Amino acid sequence: MSRIGRAPINVPAGVDVNIDSANYVVTVKGPKGTLTHNYHHRMIVTKDANVIKVERPSDEKLDRSLHGLTRTLIHNMVVGVTEGYSKKLEVNGVGYRVAMQGKSLNLTLGYSHPVIVDAPEGISFETPDSNTIIIKGIDKQLVGEMAAFVRSRRAPEPYKGKGIKYEGERIRRKAGKTGK
Repeated sequence: MSRIGRAPINVPAGVDVNIDSANYVVTVKGPKGTLTHNYHHRMIVTKDANVIKVERPSDEKLDRSLHGLTRTLIHNMVVGVTEGYSKKLEVNGVGYRVAMQGKSLNLTLGYSHPVIVDAPEGISFETPDSNTIIIKGIDKQLVGEMAAFVRSRRAPEPYKGKGIKYEGERIRRKAGKTGK
């Protein structure tokens, strides 16, 4: 059996979880917001007091693959509405900088024009300095997608390492041309 799928999900105080087993919907409300998820109809999601359990009906391949996934998605929702998620990006390069413009992000990345990135619903940007971007939100998937989108505006290049990279990401460097 899946070790991840078997683990119960503890619901902290201040978080309300509603499971609609007729429509296969889990709704999690917490201090930071509300998230909903439609889980697969073959999974069995139950709530006892402050513990959520995900079970599977059989050991078929589909059920085994969905068991841990469903449990992890629900756990991510509980963590998101209590603590939230964030990704930190670093901007490297001469003249590359970032600034806030209202709720949007103004990126100067060596193009002939500034790159403006608007924050979608549920996402907020922070710029503690001109070379750091922090993306925050309650939906783990949306935070990751937004971080990947911002990084794709100028991905790091392998010769000098200029561009936008995740915090802690190692850029595999190439040797340049050698002179005669």
